[in-house]
Amino acid sequence: MAEIICVIGNKGGTGKTTLSHMLCQGLGLLGQRAACVLTDTSREPLSPAGRRYVTADARTREALTKVVDKLRGLDDWIGIIDGGGNRTEMDRKLYALSDIVLLPFRESHEDIRTVLRDLEMFPRAYAVPSQWPNNAWQRDAADRAVAQLMHAHRHRILRPVNALSSSKLLLQRQIPEQLPTPLANACRSIARQVLQVLEIDFAEAADDEHLDDVEPLPATERPLRLAGAARRSH
Repeated sequence: MAEIICVIGNKGGTGKTTLSHMLCQGLGLLGQRAACVLTDTSREPLSPAGRRYVTADARTREALTKVVDKLRGLDDWIGIIDGGGNRTEMDRKLYALSDIVLLPFRESHEDIRTVLRDLEMFPRAYAVPSQWPNNAWQRDAADRAVAQLMHAHRHRILRPVNALSSSKLLLQRQIPEQLPTPLANACRSIARQVLQVLEIDFAEAADDEHLDDVEPLPATERPLRLAGAARRSH
């Protein structure tokens, strides 16, 4: 049965759609079968051509039910639902059908305050620092703010996804035949973290040897996984 991951959050502009597509691309690059499910009515469906994942249009309640039922009937698939922003009731519905939830947030104090409320509201959620600064000074300031304001939830914060201008390529109707290496690396990095949280084994491709390694998340930092769940291999 497929895993369902919802990318949600009450604040707009945190990079939910970008993260959804980066995660799906990364899962595909790691040999996983993934589907990116659009629910945001303000966006148009994207072509699956050239992507390492399929796309699905679920902008109506009926379409979402159909897509989720289809995914649940498939073995070894991972469905990533892009929830859009500022839709509290929709977030609650998506949370109810998800296995885990990802809450992207940016470095502003407003984003941090909002994601803290969402972490309280959604116990199966992980916060994802998104579009994180690349400038060393700005990143240090952002990391300090997270450490200070989100200390109580430190075990539910994944490693940051750095800001990449090339990530916009994944939001084009059709993507280039070859994505920039930094973007592919970032996609694989977030995908690795999510697979570790889900306790899904995966094999690195041979051409991953040049990539910066991402250390596995310590078990103590992954408390939301199902107790006693058997480790699966996709």
